[in-house]
Amino acid sequence: MAVYAIGDIQGCFDELQALLALIKFNPAKDQLWFTGDLVNRGPKSLETLRFVKGLGESAVTVLGNHDLHLLAVASGHGKKLAKDTLKPILKADDGEALIHWLRHRPIMHYDKRLDTMMVHAGLPPQWDLTTAKTCARELEAVLRGDDYMAFIADMYGNRPKRWKKSLKGMARLRFITNAFSRTRYCHEDGTLDFDAKGKPGRQAAGLLPWFEVPGRKSEGLRIVFGHWSTLGVGEMNHALSLDGGCLWGGSLVAVRLDSKKLKWRSLACQAACLPGKS
Repeated sequence: MAVYAIGDIQGCFDELQALLALIKFNPAKDQLWFTGDLVNRGPKSLETLRFVKGLGESAVTVLGNHDLHLLAVASGHGKKLAKDTLKPILKADDGEALIHWLRHRPIMHYDKRLDTMMVHAGLPPQWDLTTAKTCARELEAVLRGDDYMAFIADMYGNRPKRWKKSLKGMARLRFITNAFSRTRYCHEDGTLDFDAKGKPGRQAAGLLPWFEVPGRKSEGLRIVFGHWSTLGVGEMNHALSLDGGCLWGGSLVAVRLDSKKLKWRSLACQAACLPGKS
């Protein structure tokens, strides 16, 4: 069985199919890991959701910020943005079933055999594997619960920006959500920064990519992530960056995780969306 992790798709369904042909994916024996952001801004979010859902046990996907945005819009608590391409999902006959399926996806995935974690964005430096698992299960329970709309209604916001074990209630859930789905840079004390989004070297003084913070408690654990298209693709301190910016005319990236040596494959993409344009 081959296990491939694939970076952010964001509705670029045709490119996904071409990449799967390139790696010769066989759903009968292989498994795909998706780093989240299956949907939005690309042209075929509906087709992407249907396809990944239809893969069943042959696919694992974690929730990204655009996936959470879809849940918010579908529940009536998210602001529809000009760049959104979510309307076909919301109007589809199976839209409700797709939304139900999506909100039951994990926030993080850990494979003990491969000793590899997958998240959408990153981890705060205070979290080890056990803490990350605990926090993910807390958020997943809320998203899958009957009262999930109450959480969605209060999900957005940048505070708190620093982890404390004593955090409770919505403040705790909001931090967990932001940590898993929005992290790029943070300070050495673990304070998250949500403003800096560019390539490392251009950030303000005192900010570090989350995987470069000295002494982070997840150091040594292989972590697969997406979200950060300006970062570049590759392995950095045991963190595998997979968002090649397919949506923006970059590449859709896959890496085989079960081989002795990582095997990277990529597919050049035409831009479905350009910065500053819908």
